[in-house]
Amino acid sequence: MTSWNPHSWQHHPALQQPVYEDPSALEGVLAHLRRLPPLVVPQEVDRLRTLLADAAEGRRFLLQGGDCAEQFQDCAPEAIEGKLRVLLQMSVALTHGGRKPVIRVGRIAGQFAKPRSSATEEVLGRTLPSYRGDLINGLEADEASRRPDPERLLQAYFHATATLNHLRALAAGGFADLHHPERWGLPGATGEVPAYRRTLEQVKESLDFLEALGGVQREVLERIDFFTSHEALLLPYEEALTRWVGEGAGHYNLGAHTLWVGERTRQLDGAHIEYLRGIRNPLGVKVGPSATPADLAALLDRLDPGREPGRITLIPRFGAERIQAALPPLLRAVQASGHPVLWSCDPMHGNGASVLVDLGGGATRTIKTRDFGAILSELKQAFEIHRAHGSRLGGVHIELTGEAVTECTGGTEGPSRTDLAKAYQTGCDPRLNGTQSLEMAFLIAGLMRA
Repeated sequence: MTSWNPHSWQHHPALQQPVYEDPSALEGVLAHLRRLPPLVVPQEVDRLRTLLADAAEGRRFLLQGGDCAEQFQDCAPEAIEGKLRVLLQMSVALTHGGRKPVIRVGRIAGQFAKPRSSATEEVLGRTLPSYRGDLINGLEADEASRRPDPERLLQAYFHATATLNHLRALAAGGFADLHHPERWGLPGATGEVPAYRRTLEQVKESLDFLEALGGVQREVLERIDFFTSHEALLLPYEEALTRWVGEGAGHYNLGAHTLWVGERTRQLDGAHIEYLRGIRNPLGVKVGPSATPADLAALLDRLDPGREPGRITLIPRFGAERIQAALPPLLRAVQASGHPVLWSCDPMHGNGASVLVDLGGGATRTIKTRDFGAILSELKQAFEIHRAHGSRLGGVHIELTGEAVTECTGGTEGPSRTDLAKAYQTGCDPRLNGTQSLEMAFLIAGLMRA
């Protein structure tokens, strides 16, 4: 392969990149970003790589979840705490039911950009440039807001910094203390998962017993590891957050602990793969129906020529109706390649549907939703296919929120299609609410034991 540096991606085709009206203004912002402190440190990145290697060997399980696309307005204590709380709840359910330690990775503190299938979209009867996430433009339905603004890169950095600062304070300050899991209730949640309360009681009893025997130190239970992730989409921003770490360690993107490349930008000769192949962060690769066994094997060779454990997490996203045909050939190709990947499952992106909802007063709106049953079906099939092929599903990748939204239908107490308009808040794709997320965690724990 040709030599790499943090800007060598600029010599490759770069998809999903906005066009800025003033390139000099963009360069001024990027120069500022290069001088700012990193958000994470290399030691945390290296620790996550080690944990992911354990998950690939079946010793841990990866829970990766959070917003489809964060919005700057969500940089508020209640929203941040809600996301962390639901991920903690899910990890308790997974650890207790699946009997494995859980790696918690949030789609948070940087997930401000989204790829779009079209350059324009219809909003309230008007054709506007597509909303590409707060990192790039605004959600408001007017031309000025939809214009790419380089100042948003700095805003994204500072909102990510504030979010991460609050997450670190919560994690270090006892927010996750298993002695007080009753604090983890979801205010305003749409329902309650009865199994969760029983699990909390069992966990508390187990901790009391272990502490009585002197088998566990209290301070170990009061702190957690929590890592951040986002899609590596806007390459000038990612390059500006890339730092050289001395003593031969290499280049790290220190804007997040791990990054992933999406289905729309994983071209073997593309700019995104060129950028990602040179950084030391563990990487996720979204794999959709267009992937072929040969493509995937070549992509692994490009991103992980040294076959390093913990380097690559593959995240298929086929949909419940396609996974049976699509996943087995890819499993066989990866097994033949010898790459030690961690297999995760994104059961969200392949199970979307557009529905027409009644807004009242004769007004209607077409919105995107996802069905809980279809999400669960893809997960069940993923576990079964991996077992049938002598492989292992070691993680899940879910879009979720701690808020009581009505964006996905189904679940024990989830909304129906007629309920979707009640609290539909996402700027891009629909998310599971807190109750649906927790219910899903218990179902996944059952699949882990099957």
